[in-house]
Amino acid sequence: MTIGLKTYRELCHGCGNCVVSCPVNALRSEEVAGGKGPSDDVDIIMIVEDGAIQIKNADLCGKCGTCVQSCPVDAITLEEL
Repeated sequence: MTIGLKTYRELCHGCGNCVVSCPVNALRSEEVAGGKGPSDDVDIIMIVEDGAIQIKNADLCGKCGTCVQSCPVDAITLEEL
């Protein structure tokens, strides 16, 4: 069984909590670590684009669940793929 990130773009309202709370994203981008979205072209797990969450590099995810816990609308989950 493989567990991975699953997103529900229709639920997402683009707050970016998941992006800035992700420890992997924070390690890879100084902007994310500072509480902003990434402005440089770095390899991060997720980003808000066009007002909703996009998974960019799911393979970087350590499956800690921090993004899931930070989402106020349950738009991102860890599920069996």
